[in-house]
Amino acid sequence: MPSVSSTEFQRNPGLYQDLAQREPVTVTNHGRERTVLLSAEEYRRLKRRDRLALAVEGIGEDDIAAILSAEVPAKFAHLDSELDR
Repeated sequence: MPSVSSTEFQRNPGLYQDLAQREPVTVTNHGRERTVLLSAEEYRRLKRRDRLALAVEGIGEDDIAAILSAEVPAKFAHLDSELDR
């Protein structure tokens, strides 16, 4: 994925908008990734996947076993308090 500094992006946004029609472009600030520019079509595709729901009948025995045996890593224990809400 191509990467561009925010300063360079501001100098030539059209160039990077055109590039984002073909592939996502990472925009950095002080060397750190800040945003990703992507085509509207790709954004809509990703949003449709957000809403993808699977029927319970479609889950196999192996999937059920994996779900039942799954454990949350200890580094995320601080998020348990969110369940109290």
